[in-house]
Amino acid sequence: MCTTTPGDGSERDPVVSIGRRDAIRTVAAGVTSALLAPSALMAAATPAVIRTSESIVKVLYDSLSETQRQTVCFDWDHMDKANGLLRTHISNNWTITKPHVKSEFYTADQQQMIREIFEGMVNPDWVERFDKQFKDDMGGFGKKQSIAIFGHPGAGKFEFVLTGRHGTMRCDGDSSEHVAFGGPILYGHAASGYFEKYQHPNNVFWPQAQAANKLYQMLDGKQQKQALIDLSPDESEIAFRKPDAIEGIPVAELSSDQKQHVQGVLRMLIEPYRQSDRDEVVAALKAQGGLDACRLAYYEDEDLGDDKVWDNWRLEGPAFVWHYRGAPHVHVWVNVSDDPHVDLNAKNRSGPLHPKKS
Repeated sequence: MCTTTPGDGSERDPVVSIGRRDAIRTVAAGVTSALLAPSALMAAATPAVIRTSESIVKVLYDSLSETQRQTVCFDWDHMDKANGLLRTHISNNWTITKPHVKSEFYTADQQQMIREIFEGMVNPDWVERFDKQFKDDMGGFGKKQSIAIFGHPGAGKFEFVLTGRHGTMRCDGDSSEHVAFGGPILYGHAASGYFEKYQHPNNVFWPQAQAANKLYQMLDGKQQKQALIDLSPDESEIAFRKPDAIEGIPVAELSSDQKQHVQGVLRMLIEPYRQSDRDEVVAALKAQGGLDACRLAYYEDEDLGDDKVWDNWRLEGPAFVWHYRGAPHVHVWVNVSDDPHVDLNAKNRSGPLHPKKS
């Protein structure tokens, strides 16, 4: 295997048990059933099978030349000198391999398959919003994004990883046990430049923070004091921590209407992704006690516009981290499992978070 160095750089209650992705594969596959590949290769490979992102990954893998495989394909547990276990690495701005999707490295059919893999990984209602993020941050889909394939699609464990500025996404056909999304992911957006204005105009992910801040306004004075933390942690610190190390207000102590609003926030957080991944997040969270086992923290520093609409906040449980950093623009780091001992981001600290230096 090649050792190429990465480039620099619906309205349901979310705590209801739904089960693992393999239990809802047929339902999830409906997201991509209409994605018909233009190539004869795809038509021949899956003549009567519902096309999922995973099935297209297999066709893409089979289409790669030996030179292409040496560049973008890796063993399942490939270790990178700079990033450790490459398959599980995330960063806010990186390419996992050097060739961009929109380059002569890939044929037109291969570029189309990569696009269809992406579309199958997200909620169809969100494709346009992701495309806006791609355009604002990278000039469009594929222009500054790259892929890697780990393992052997169709013959064992495998994972497809799409990376670029403000995005690390995965599909793995349930190869990575116990974790949602196939491992830690990241999404973000700089809609109006590196230093966004307060209230983040045109940022496709800012409504998530608005919903979280509406909850903060629902808290009474004592609750707000418990929820508000002075300093934001390092945004990349998303390793699972022991419950007594997690700061913020316990969701279990909220009133019924406040809890209902947290449910709505969770729905908004997972909404951009395909149904099977949303269901897996819900099942993993339920296995660890649901939202009642989580805490919600807002961070007082880095308040853009000094408007007390908290740009940085975090929803965290024993095996659930959703860290939202909104200043100077949006980065969101996600790590979800059904078991706190299965942590693919364990290279980060598992103790108290480092506070940011002022």
